[in-house]
Amino acid sequence: MVSRKMPCELVVFELLPTARGAIAKELVETYGYTQSAVAKMFGITSAAISQYVKGLRGGNPYIDNSQYREDFYEKIRAIAENLTKGSDLSNELCDLCSFFKRSGMIDEIYRNQGSKASLSKCMECPRHI
Repeated sequence: MVSRKMPCELVVFELLPTARGAIAKELVETYGYTQSAVAKMFGITSAAISQYVKGLRGGNPYIDNSQYREDFYEKIRAIAENLTKGSDLSNELCDLCSFFKRSGMIDEIYRNQGSKASLSKCMECPRHI
C-alpha cells in the first residue's frame, strides 16, 4: 500500500527546502546579500544559509528531474527579486505553494512516489478560506 501524504506535507518535505535554498542562493549570488542578512530574513542560522548556497542542503531530485524545473527556477528568481523590493517572505512562499498546486508539480511528485491518485486538488489553501 502506498502512503498518502497531504499536499502540505509534500510541500514542506519535498519542495520548500529546495525553494528556500534556491531563493537564498539567488539573494546571495545575484543580489549580493550577505548570508547573515538572508539568515535573518528567513529566521534561520547563517550556517544553514551557507549550506544552501553551497548546495549541501535543499536539493531535490523531484524538482531537478521535473518537467516543471524551469518554471520553478523562474519563479524562484522572481521571488528573490520581489524580496529585494521589500516583499514579505511568507507571502512569497504561500504564492509558491499555490504555484506548486496549480502547475501540477505536487501531482507529479505524488505519482513519482508511486500513487495513481491526484492530490493537488484535494484541499484549498487555508489562507484563501
